Amino acid sequence: MKVKALAMAVLGLVLSCTAQTNKKMSDAYAMATVPVAGEKQEVAVFASGCFWGTEYYLQKVDGVVATTCGYTGGVVKNPTYREVCNKRTGHYEAVHVLYDPEKVSFEELARVFFETHDPTQRDGQGPDIGPQYRSAIFFQSNEQRKVSEDLKLLLVTKGFDVATEILPAATFYSAENYHQDYYDDKGGTPYCHAPRKLF
Repeated sequence: MKVKALAMAVLGLVLSCTAQTNKKMSDAYAMATVPVAGEKQEVAVFASGCFWGTEYYLQKVDGVVATTCGYTGGVVKNPTYREVCNKRTGHYEAVHVLYDPEKVSFEELARVFFETHDPTQRDGQGPDIGPQYRSAIFFQSNEQRKVSEDLKLLLVTKGFDVATEILPAATFYSAENYHQDYYDDKGGTPYCHAPRKLF
């Protein structure tokens, strides 16, 4: 009887651990929530290769309230990471930035965007190659479009063959939870993003 009771206790422990592991995995693969802009807050959306690195630098800017890794610019609703990686959805890996314009301007954010990746690389960023890694700014207003175009033109006049696209805002879908705050959670620094002076 004691052996049977011990076996039942062990089985119960195994099932409990399995359930907890499955829940953690389920939570990790669930889509994150994209915060809604509050009063006196604005949104910017940038794509510059793997969204882990894009987020890493943008979330460190004073005045940034929240960042969310996700997908935008494609034709499939509610895409998953696996679907986007298959390169058939048309989405860009991008970062939704919620910021306080009284502390940081869109131009300052756009300069950080340009200066933390290679805006001249087409169809990829660093070793990450594919349409989901294209460089783009998804403007939310005419003001953001003008600022983006002016900065791009400034780089062109400096001799850079800028590949960055400037596109109207599209539906932004959050990525899975395990993609959020990746480097803060895992440690390390981006492998295909690095700050450099361009302006």
